[in-house]
Amino acid sequence: MTSPEWKNALYFGDNLDILREYIPDETVDLIYLDPPFNSNATYNVLFREKTGEESAAQITAFDDTWHWDMSSEAAYRDVVTNGPSKLADLLQAMRSFLGQNDMMAYLTMMAQRMVELHRVLKPTGSLYLHCDPTASHYLKLLLDAVFGSRNFRNEIVWRRTNAHNNSRIYGRIHDTIFFYSKGSSYFFSPQVRPYLRGYVESMFVHEDANGRYRHADPTAEGVRTGDSGQPWKGYNPTSAGRHWAMPAYLREELEDRGEYTEGLSSQEKLDLALKHNLIYLPSGQGGQPQVKRYLSRRSGTPLQDIWAYQPYTEGVLWETDESIDEDVKWTQRPEKLSYPTQKPEGLLRRIIATSCPPDGVVLDPFCGCGTAVAVAEGLGRKWVGIDVTHIAIALMKSRLHDTFGEDLSEYEVIGDPKDVESARALATESQHDGRFQFEWWALGLVDARPAKKTRGADAGIDGSINFFDDNSGKAKRIIVQVKSGQVERGDVATLKGDMEREKADIGLFVTLVEPTEPMRQEAVSAGFYEPELYPGRLYPRVQILTIEELLSGEARAEYPRVAPQATFRRARRQRRREGSQGELI
Repeated sequence: MTSPEWKNALYFGDNLDILREYIPDETVDLIYLDPPFNSNATYNVLFREKTGEESAAQITAFDDTWHWDMSSEAAYRDVVTNGPSKLADLLQAMRSFLGQNDMMAYLTMMAQRMVELHRVLKPTGSLYLHCDPTASHYLKLLLDAVFGSRNFRNEIVWRRTNAHNNSRIYGRIHDTIFFYSKGSSYFFSPQVRPYLRGYVESMFVHEDANGRYRHADPTAEGVRTGDSGQPWKGYNPTSAGRHWAMPAYLREELEDRGEYTEGLSSQEKLDLALKHNLIYLPSGQGGQPQVKRYLSRRSGTPLQDIWAYQPYTEGVLWETDESIDEDVKWTQRPEKLSYPTQKPEGLLRRIIATSCPPDGVVLDPFCGCGTAVAVAEGLGRKWVGIDVTHIAIALMKSRLHDTFGEDLSEYEVIGDPKDVESARALATESQHDGRFQFEWWALGLVDARPAKKTRGADAGIDGSINFFDDNSGKAKRIIVQVKSGQVERGDVATLKGDMEREKADIGLFVTLVEPTEPMRQEAVSAGFYEPELYPGRLYPRVQILTIEELLSGEARAEYPRVAPQATFRRARRQRRREGSQGELI
């Protein structure tokens, strides 16, 4: 469980700045990152710096295509002059090969972040980088330069989607996950999946009072001169070019029976196993002892480096109706939150359970909709999430509260406005690119979903809220307009017209500046919304809410809350649970 003084955190901002300013050296046990690149995602709408230059974390609005610009040039010079020598040499070679293009811009930005991610990892920590084949070969070179090729552990292939029909190429259905450790003594708790039913039926053919079991060899290849090479019960492993090697599962079986093998010789360990009927001794000449491997709660196939859900294989796993690798099946309902690039919780559960100790810290520097954070919370780990958009922060907060309710650990949001002055500063910064960041943050104060828009007319709608107040199954709608500048009565009148056009039941007018009395009168003239099933409950059809009121808690949006509101797709309710202890490898 987490320590009492720890507080989980969501950070808004450029992850490079957050890492450098807030995350100390060697404080993180596990890093999972899923950095965007050319996925045609439409979730990062970002504003420019006051100078008009794009920051190092920013991507062209409504896609995630990176471009070489002044920020890329500055980042390149930073890595070459201040970064590790191997990384500096590699980046220069890449620039010579690739030139100044989108790919080089992306790799330069990633190089900067990899240096910081390596810094914040504990010596026993690990990093998992999730990517598609677009840039995976280049990213592996960067990881080799920062972490060292000797610390490369696995290239995991994950089947992310169902089969595709392509006429001129093979169907592209997989992503790549690179697993690196910071050093040789890294935390690793092996996870297992159920055996195939056919394997159990063909291999676990013996049975005694303890259940089904199969025979396993208690020796390993190679001659040893110590006690592991000496005879036991008349059996000499050296004569066969082998030595005694107690399997981990046999040690666990003995520990379950109150026997501990630390400091014992090979022969003493075998004596204990025989005492508990965990060894089979053949009666004939020339036979070798066999360990009884029971089909127990820990039985299963250790995870390999291909994680591929196999449709239509339901029931082929022992004692389960699941299909092969169904726990990492591509994201689907009820888990799906309609967020581009969302990954399934089962995928993150494998990674976190395997590579983060029970009281460890998980960091996701490209949070998105917060799957890593949510899974870390569910497994009882500490967590830190970073994202550069307020829409992601709002979605993560909604997801955490929907999923864990009162069981949610205490956390703080850092980098978002906490008072009117900081809200005004955000609005000023955001004016370079359509005030999207301020709008998204303000919409989060009323739990509204941002409207899909382009850099142009937004049809008077910045966001919306769906709610239910009857049993029809059809959601009612609230539309939201956000203003950061001067406002007047005509703005409220326009909102009323938008409500009529959009057939919205309620309209919210969220303003940074104090509304005028004529504005309030215009809002009052809209009357009230009265739910058909709840006569007498009246809600103003047009509501004016100031940022100051929302921040202080003096006001909130008023609408029927007799059923779960459906603005964001709701996450499934879960209980937090502790992870299992693993080993340092």
